[in-house]
Amino acid sequence: MAKQDQIKRSSCPVSCALDILGDKWTLLVIRDIMFMHKQYFQDFLESPEKIASNILSDRLKKLEECNIVSRQRDPVNARRVIYTLTDKGYDLSPAILELLRWGAKHDPESDPHECLFRGSNKSL
Repeated sequence: MAKQDQIKRSSCPVSCALDILGDKWTLLVIRDIMFMHKQYFQDFLESPEKIASNILSDRLKKLEECNIVSRQRDPVNARRVIYTLTDKGYDLSPAILELLRWGAKHDPESDPHECLFRGSNKSL
């Protein structure tokens, strides 16, 4: 679901998905929650892609508005916010995994382990 003031380019499902996910940061934020188990704003800022805080704030807000990410106060520290994926967000896992496979196949310098398992010994 896009923001009310946003006009859809078309009713094509690919176009509708790109209206939400089609920038260079949004899927990386989702990846970090899904596979890196990041949940705090600062955690996302520490990703190797070095997203700027204003862009991160914008993407998290957009993902929350689209019901892909939920935002709640940390029960341990009420000054902190925890971001988690909704079921709608988790439904993106096959698409992200396919992008990972495609990138690994077509970019010999990429490392799928860096993307999913940074700091662990897991394999695909």
